Amino acid sequence: MKNGKMPDPDSVHPIPGYDKEIYVKPVITNPSITVGDFTYIADSEFESHVTHHYSRNGDKLIIGKFCQIAAGVEFVMNGANHQMNAVSTFPFYTLEGWNMDAPDLFDLPLKGDTVIGNDVWIGQNAVILPGVHIGDGAIIGANSVVGTDVAPYTIVIGNPAKILRRRFDEELSDLLLRFKWWDRSIEEIEKLIPLLTCSDLEKVREKLKKEFNDLD
Repeated sequence: MKNGKMPDPDSVHPIPGYDKEIYVKPVITNPSITVGDFTYIADSEFESHVTHHYSRNGDKLIIGKFCQIAAGVEFVMNGANHQMNAVSTFPFYTLEGWNMDAPDLFDLPLKGDTVIGNDVWIGQNAVILPGVHIGDGAIIGANSVVGTDVAPYTIVIGNPAKILRRRFDEELSDLLLRFKWWDRSIEEIEKLIPLLTCSDLEKVREKLKKEFNDLD
């Protein structure tokens, strides 16, 4: 609790008097977009950042809890893909006056749902392409274009996005994935903040190992 207030995942503006950062979940209107508690974007709205999202394709955007989405980020959905198994990629069916019905979905290069894990930081002006899955705790560098899946606790940068490095070794990553701090109550997370923000990773490792040993 800070200044007598508890964190509220249903509030739109988490910073009093500042409207250029919002929690995303309370403002979603599209039933094909799901966003977890406390995920925020550095903007005054969200859905314009999700482009080419047409209901006929049936794809969903699923974002976990506690994600940090910078200004200018774009989630490109499957409607951006053109038919590629024919002579021309020109989408006659979308444009007025051309006598073409929409192609069958199996003729389009649909990539499925776009899924972002928990506690993912997406840097400014990054572009997430259709069907990408980004694991928990990953970091996406500014201006990156992400067209392939990103493993948990991995940093990727560039166009196309490439792995820069793993954030932690395999043991600590596995401990954090088991720990799932983002699924705990607000009260529990409050108590965990010193651990979650501790730069002594060996101390964090030992505390997590002790917790799991105590549960065994």
